[in-house]
Amino acid sequence: MQFPADLFYTKDHEWIRLEGDIAIIGITDFAQDQLGDIVFVDIPSVGDSMAAEAVFGSVEAVKTVSDLFLPLAGEVVEMNSDLDSHPEWVNSDPYGKGWMVKIRLADVNDRQGLMDAEAYKALAGA
Repeated sequence: MQFPADLFYTKDHEWIRLEGDIAIIGITDFAQDQLGDIVFVDIPSVGDSMAAEAVFGSVEAVKTVSDLFLPLAGEVVEMNSDLDSHPEWVNSDPYGKGWMVKIRLADVNDRQGLMDAEAYKALAGA
């Protein structure tokens, strides 16, 4: 199981890569492993502004559907439309091709509730 040190993580199993005022968001390797084979990803439209911890979409696995929670407030500036035809990328490459949305952060200094890789690894019990 991978826990890249250059990312931030949430208690809800999302990862965040910060690039200036843009946050790239997806679900963690641990989360995709727990869900099983992902068959559908429902993510928001570009232009949607959302509060931190708002549901921003869902992932559907063979036996369950799980909500996705936005770790930080912001506006969706890009969504990974490739996941429409390749939802399995969330399983095979959760930190690369399996990213879900890019948001422009409402506050670039807000890191409340985010964990580093070691803290998340402890939460995941790995």
